[in-house]
Amino acid sequence: MKQSSVISPSILSADFARLGEDTQAVIDAGADWVHFDVMDNHFVPVMTIGPLVCKALRNYGITAPIDVHLMVQPVDDLVVQFAKAGASMITFHPEASIHVDRTISLIKESGCQAGLVLNPTTPVSVLDWALPQLDMVLLMSVNPGFGGQSFIPYVMEKARKVRSLIDASGLDIRLEIDGGVTVDNIGNIAAAGVDTFVSGSAIFGTDDYAKTIAGMRESIH
Repeated sequence: MKQSSVISPSILSADFARLGEDTQAVIDAGADWVHFDVMDNHFVPVMTIGPLVCKALRNYGITAPIDVHLMVQPVDDLVVQFAKAGASMITFHPEASIHVDRTISLIKESGCQAGLVLNPTTPVSVLDWALPQLDMVLLMSVNPGFGGQSFIPYVMEKARKVRSLIDASGLDIRLEIDGGVTVDNIGNIAAAGVDTFVSGSAIFGTDDYAKTIAGMRESIH
């Protein structure tokens, strides 16, 4: 069952000198969620933000759902820390967890929704046994590690395959995409079955967040 569309701007592209203000501005402009790209300079070749930033945004007054994407290894300790810091949903890469089922269970036991992240060449078959336990599947449409990359075209077919699996399951599972999502391609991505859209520089790099997000919604619909 395809769900209503969600736009989740990645604060990796926000102004870190005034992160609370910039995050609130993008929510006020019509964004639905806040996307956290958590990188560890180990699983991916960049280091970004941790649980203290999540907690700081909650303390600032951000009430929107916080969508935490863990590009870290190991995973489990940060799951607990982000849950305590105010995360709403936590997604992770199966390659980064020794026991995927255990990590999914830990996320849920910590009070968050759980999702798996598939890199561009990670096979869809990793979902064969995990899908019924998930609230979300996140497809990377770039190789993780850097913002501002271009969308990898073959991920569109992958999105259609995962949408078919979700529909066949009859479960309420979101299909999210992250990487190179812009006003120009978001309509085609939605047509492939995606309902949740992460976008960083394509939103935060514009002068008018509300105009950009409105343009994305128009393209989706």
